[in-house]
Amino acid sequence: MAAEDAPAPKDPSNAAIAELLQELGDRYELDGAVVHRVLAYRNGAKAVLDAPRSVAGMTRAGTVTELPGIGKTLEEKFRALLDTGEIPALTKLREKYPAGLLTLTHLPGLGPKKARKLFDELGVDGPAALRAAIADDRVSTLAGFGTKTQEKYLKLLDAAGEDIERPQRVLLSKALPLAEALVDELRERGREAGVHRVEVAGSARRRADSVHDLDVIATADDAAALLEVFRTSELIAEVGSSGDNGAHGVLHSGLSVDLRVVAPDQFGNLLQHFTGSKAHNVAMRESAVKRGLHISEYGILDDETGKTERFATEEEVYARLGLPWIPPELRENRGELALDQAPPLIELADLRGDLHMHTTHSDGRASVRDMALAARELGHEYLCITDHSATHGFGDDVQPDELREIIAEVRAVDEELDGITVLAGSEVNIGTDGRLDYADDVLAELDWVVASIHTAFQSDPTRRIVAACEHPMVDVIAHPTGRLIGRRESYDLDVDAMIDAARRTGTFLEINASPARRDLHDTHARAARDAGVLLTIDSDAHGPDTLTNLRWGVATARRAWLAAADVANTRPWEELRRLRKGGR
Repeated sequence: MAAEDAPAPKDPSNAAIAELLQELGDRYELDGAVVHRVLAYRNGAKAVLDAPRSVAGMTRAGTVTELPGIGKTLEEKFRALLDTGEIPALTKLREKYPAGLLTLTHLPGLGPKKARKLFDELGVDGPAALRAAIADDRVSTLAGFGTKTQEKYLKLLDAAGEDIERPQRVLLSKALPLAEALVDELRERGREAGVHRVEVAGSARRRADSVHDLDVIATADDAAALLEVFRTSELIAEVGSSGDNGAHGVLHSGLSVDLRVVAPDQFGNLLQHFTGSKAHNVAMRESAVKRGLHISEYGILDDETGKTERFATEEEVYARLGLPWIPPELRENRGELALDQAPPLIELADLRGDLHMHTTHSDGRASVRDMALAARELGHEYLCITDHSATHGFGDDVQPDELREIIAEVRAVDEELDGITVLAGSEVNIGTDGRLDYADDVLAELDWVVASIHTAFQSDPTRRIVAACEHPMVDVIAHPTGRLIGRRESYDLDVDAMIDAARRTGTFLEINASPARRDLHDTHARAARDAGVLLTIDSDAHGPDTLTNLRWGVATARRAWLAAADVANTRPWEELRRLRKGGR
């Protein structure tokens, strides 16, 4: 083939571009760059991953700076990448620091500064070198490390293996909107193909914390025509394989998606099969075998008749097995197969208010008034402003006099706005001694007191949280286990002890709806409910746009089998206020 006939190089996917930006930010952090530069690349990576269309294509069209967080500097780097196949700044940094050093920063609690110190002082340039340094007891000799840190790193290496890569799972909050957009397109553009139903299946439909890939199940008169809609969708970066009844593709974010098109009378079988967790489906099959039935995605085979029955709906599938229809969020083999009927689960519309959010008085991005207006627009009856307190550890700490000024501002906004009650609160830090960082006379001026750990995570979190529960003015423990999904494990916390303290003292426990937290985890939230503890679902919003986080908190609550009555802020404020300790 002549050179002029060679195919043009394929544009990099959004996922590939985002990975390069993330790496650039990580390497700049290793290099000691100012935090604003590091954040610019990380925010750029996020914007690229969130973009539903090809960033390379938008760069060629001159429209890429329309994406939030993408300015001229990043546009220049995209153009260099498209023209030369590389980003010059990244190439220089790769020459400066080995890839293995960057890999080490993926270990929880190690981070760029410590990785750089290990590199500069011990020559540690990757996981294998770190293991060798630990074996020689050299890590413990470095200032700021010590024996416990060395032991921790060894445990992390053992748990992760030597191939420590970034998590391949995607937060539900990122994956589900993309899946829903694809489903909407298949329904709309698939009309000519005689589409009947298109639904998301898999872990996304179960509303798991994160997903590895997406499954979409559809039924249509013309399967080939619907598959063509899938193949030509602008949401699909590439199609890996395609057959008569299915196709595999990759979204611009890098997330894989499988579409399966089946006959209408088999839709229920396939949707059930690809929605249930492995544990749920195995338990169903084992139960069915005892009745002479064999379940698969193709139908239910009856040993007695030798016939395979196919069903158009999931309700029919479960009914054939003598079961009620089980909501997708419950399909984890946690007792759902013993149900006589599906329990009533909380809905987003059941929430009346939001009791945890931040403004520009701490680390939020909007004023008290703007947060209140946005909450009212969402239909909230009340909201509570809970900016960080005096020692939360992130800078811009709110001292008592400043808190009183915020309270006065909240009262003024509450007086000004009709249709919503605006409450004054604070997210108070629990110190290493279990004490709160505001005096009781200051806390007494608040409508709502949120207590949480933000510092010294390793310093006996169980004792600190139990002490906070025992404080007469603490209403709720926020994001109780401190986890960040895929990024930070929970504290070394005795959850049972916390739940017992909450029950004993009448303290609420929060399901923090920030999609990176969803903390309490669903199993812990269910245990708290079973113990008689009331929970709250709060957005932990840092701007009007994240007030809608509540959706993800409700997803966790449903996975925890919670009904509306199990969640405190499904009640009107006056009723909820009387449930505070001592009816305060």
